[in-house]
Amino acid sequence: MAKLVSFTITKNNNITEKLGMEYLISADRRFFVPDLDSRKKILDLFGLGYNYIRAFDVVMFRDPVGDLDEVEIDNVDDLILVELKVTKKKLPDNPEGFFFGATENEFELARELGDRFRFGFISIHEDSRSHVLLTLPELEKIIKHKRTQYQVNL
Repeated sequence: MAKLVSFTITKNNNITEKLGMEYLISADRRFFVPDLDSRKKILDLFGLGYNYIRAFDVVMFRDPVGDLDEVEIDNVDDLILVELKVTKKKLPDNPEGFFFGATENEFELARELGDRFRFGFISIHEDSRSHVLLTLPELEKIIKHKRTQYQVNL
C-alpha cells in the first residue's frame, strides 16, 4: 500500500512539474527543455560531470528561442541552467510561502556555476500564475528553514 501511495504522489508531482514547464515556456521564449543528449552536451560545454544530469530541468538562453526544433546549444555563454520548483499553491508573492525539496546535487551545481544557475519557482495556481528565478545567494537570503533528509535504498 505504501508503494502505491508513493507512486501516486510521484506521478502527481511529475504532472505538476510538466504543467509548470509548459507555463514557463509559453510565458517566456528564452526557455528550452533539453532531452538526454542535449543535457550531456550542455554538461560537456560547462566541463561538468554527468552526475549533474538531473540537477537542472530547463535551459534559459540569453535571447528568446525561435523554432524549438532548431535550437543550437553550442555557446556556454548563452546558457543559464534552471532547476524548477512548481506548486499549485496560491502564492500572490511568489516565492514567499513556497515549500520545496532539493537535492545536494542541485545546490552543488548552483555553487559550481554561480550566476549561470537559477532556481525557478513557479506557481501554476490560476489566481497567482507566476515564475521567479533566483541565484543561490538570492535564495539563501530568503530561506527561513532548511533541513537535511536522507533517502536510503537497501
